[in-house]
Amino acid sequence: MRLRFLGTDSQVGQCPTLYATDRGTYVVQGWKVTDPDALADLRDVLEGETFVEIPKELLRFAANDKPEEER
Repeated sequence: MRLRFLGTDSQVGQCPTLYATDRGTYVVQGWKVTDPDALADLRDVLEGETFVEIPKELLRFAANDKPEEER
């Protein structure tokens, strides 16, 4: 899998950050969710999955995810 930087709301070198993959998915860099109550609210958690928290504002960078010919 390859990642392409889309954007961040943070200062350089800090998170959260949004990336697009070459598999048509996104990877988010954020704060690890460790709150037991929040984790208890999750459904159908598969082996190997983890969860990160990001601000809503970060999702605006998903609009930057355009096909190569449109950039």
